[in-house]
Amino acid sequence: MNMERFPLKRSGSPLGQTSSTYQSVNHKYTNSRSNTGSNFNDDMSGISPTGGGDTPVRSVDDEEAMQYSVSYGGMQDSTEIPGIGQYDDFHTIDWQRDIAHDRMRHRYLVKKKQDSLWNLIQGFHDAWSGWLCVLLVGLCTGVVAGVIDIGASWMTDLKFGICLQAFWLNQEQCCWSSNETAFDSGNCSNWYSWAEVLGASNEGAGSYMISYLFYIIQALLFAALSASLVRMFAPYACGSGIPEIKTILSGFIIRGYLGKWTLIIKCVGLILSVSSGLSLGKEGPMVHIACCIGNILSYLFPKYGRNEAKKREILSASAAAGVSVAFGAPIGGVLFSLEEVSYYFPLKTLWRSFFCALIAAFILRSINPFGNEHSVLFYVEYNKPWIFSELISFIGLGIVGGIIGTLFIKANIYWCRYRKLSKLGQYPVTEVLVVTVITAIISYPNKYTRMSTSQLIYLLFSQCGISNTDDLCDYNRNFTDVNMAIEIAEAGPRVHRAIYLLIIALVLKLCTTIFTFGIKVPCGLFIPSLCLGAIVGRIWGIAIEQMAYYYPKSWMFTGECSTGDDCITPGLYAMVGAAAVLGGVTRMTVSLVVIMFELTGGVRYIVPLMAAAMASKWVGDALGKQGIYDAHIALNGYPFLDSKDEFQHTSLAADVMQPKRNDMLSVITQDSMTVDDIETLLKETEHNGYPVVVSRESQYLVGLVLRRDLYLSISNAKRMIEGVCGQSVVLFTSGNPPQTLGPPPLKLKKILDMAPITITDQTPMETVVDMFRKLGLRQTLVTHNGRLLGVITKKDVLRHIKQMDNEDPSSILFN
Repeated sequence: MNMERFPLKRSGSPLGQTSSTYQSVNHKYTNSRSNTGSNFNDDMSGISPTGGGDTPVRSVDDEEAMQYSVSYGGMQDSTEIPGIGQYDDFHTIDWQRDIAHDRMRHRYLVKKKQDSLWNLIQGFHDAWSGWLCVLLVGLCTGVVAGVIDIGASWMTDLKFGICLQAFWLNQEQCCWSSNETAFDSGNCSNWYSWAEVLGASNEGAGSYMISYLFYIIQALLFAALSASLVRMFAPYACGSGIPEIKTILSGFIIRGYLGKWTLIIKCVGLILSVSSGLSLGKEGPMVHIACCIGNILSYLFPKYGRNEAKKREILSASAAAGVSVAFGAPIGGVLFSLEEVSYYFPLKTLWRSFFCALIAAFILRSINPFGNEHSVLFYVEYNKPWIFSELISFIGLGIVGGIIGTLFIKANIYWCRYRKLSKLGQYPVTEVLVVTVITAIISYPNKYTRMSTSQLIYLLFSQCGISNTDDLCDYNRNFTDVNMAIEIAEAGPRVHRAIYLLIIALVLKLCTTIFTFGIKVPCGLFIPSLCLGAIVGRIWGIAIEQMAYYYPKSWMFTGECSTGDDCITPGLYAMVGAAAVLGGVTRMTVSLVVIMFELTGGVRYIVPLMAAAMASKWVGDALGKQGIYDAHIALNGYPFLDSKDEFQHTSLAADVMQPKRNDMLSVITQDSMTVDDIETLLKETEHNGYPVVVSRESQYLVGLVLRRDLYLSISNAKRMIEGVCGQSVVLFTSGNPPQTLGPPPLKLKKILDMAPITITDQTPMETVVDMFRKLGLRQTLVTHNGRLLGVITKKDVLRHIKQMDNEDPSSILFN
């Protein structure tokens, strides 16, 4: 798109002169008389496609730069009003203003470097504070992830028994601590099932019922405790958190969502909910936990803590660290942050995200929560190359994954909407307990649903060998030589039984995950999605393997299977199927492939993973345009303007602006309204900003003042300035007012944005939507021949898009 089409205008002067037209988005606003922080520079790295360097926002002399920086650069000043420049809860930030604030603060520090050694040290501290912040985020995220992994592993095994000699060990560690030479859950002298603890035998119906009962009771206990903690201390700690993280990174404010109580309860609740055996994972919530850590640590550095736009650079790096520790995939974490959650992602944030993910992965590897030499969850060692004709099967798995993902999204959104609109939403703890008891009752009889989801995925990914005794590896083979290649063989009866149990597990996992994702406990979706795909892929792989056994000379196998060696790897199909379903649910592509080969170590199988991921996304997009996270964003009514969507309608700005033509627009005049008049306007309206005009008759635009800044300034003036009262005239001009016998006037020019983004009423909405996406706008003013007509906010744009797409515009709930 030619950027010179943008009909941007600078707001009219106080003399009522017609605005001069800007030629491009990158044009610098050069109103040197303004004292405001809402200036729009050409350093739009990640927001505008034409990001620049340290080009000044405007031409100011040293004295004005000093005055601006003292007022708005985060420095202390006697005239600074607490709260100015901040945002209310459930409101959208102004990216342009925050970035302009940071630029002016940075120039102030650069200028002061030459004054003293202390100022020089401050300048250096400001330069490396971003790297130090992401270093601390990586360190803390790695430690927290290690604690969660160890705690969840121990408490999961606690449902089945206990290590009496050392109760803090999980089952595998308990068995390795004895003299057994291999880990076998059924033959471990130090590990006692609950039936054995109570003095019963480990065999028979009585032992089975005792173990069954303890499994259900402890699942209920863990789930009830998790739900109660969330409800009492941190309601924001429930769910995955990724939809909200995406919304926050797009510029939305949700106070408390990334706070310390949310962090603590999310960590404890996640361990409990994973241990309860519910069909959920801890990988999605790890992104939320990492972002909580990033938000808390950013307040140690005022450069990030006091600036919402800059803070989102740290949050993007934190999201990368969250995925890095969740999967042991640092590169996949960076790509996930870039592709899936981040809205503003300049190049320096890419480097810092990489560094943060690297540190987090290193710390987790040092803790070694999995107790092996690998830092990945499902390390595989396939030694057979894939056959070219298998691409057909991999693409078929991608199609199935897209279908399963779409079915899951539609069913889950339907249930979540029902929960939201019915009385069910009033009983969150009861719903958790009901889902938990049903899940526990139907899961225990099937060994594949009884084991933890991560263990099941690892089993499905594994390659059958001499040491593998599971039913899935019951082939008619004779292992006479350890070094001899594994031969292709006929599946035994236990394989058929395992397939039957896996089909049941697939149905149960799918149904329980539909009802579980969205309940009021910390719950993720990555691991359940991988599990569903791994089950489908393993069954598919066994079917292809048996075809190769019975028809080795078929065209499909191109003679590769005629030698008698095992040429088909069912575990590879499980890995590809897992990627396909996860892609169908989340609509990830590049980051998904990288996460999968980092997760498994299967670098040589990138092409099958890419084929399945693309097929899954194409099928998913054909059946439903939204992934699970975007669907939940729409369900909750968050003001998220997706940069990947295209606006294809022919409406104009005049069709969307508020108020409509011939309706009254709430404005403030520059020099004729009193404090009482403005307070009355604030009480009678709920707008977030008010245009300032020369007079109601002329309607020539002077600038824009935000509701919050106006309210705080008036409250502060009444308290601090003697003589200011309700009859005081409010001035938004810089000249001295004429002497009068009344109370002294209140000058508020310092909170006035004299360079707001302005468009004409004939601007195509396609252009307006692009401006909101690429410039991160909060609102834009609409004029005609220099006269103010109305305002378009982000909420107006989102509602218009919904209306044009024949959806309910009232579903957008927030500003």
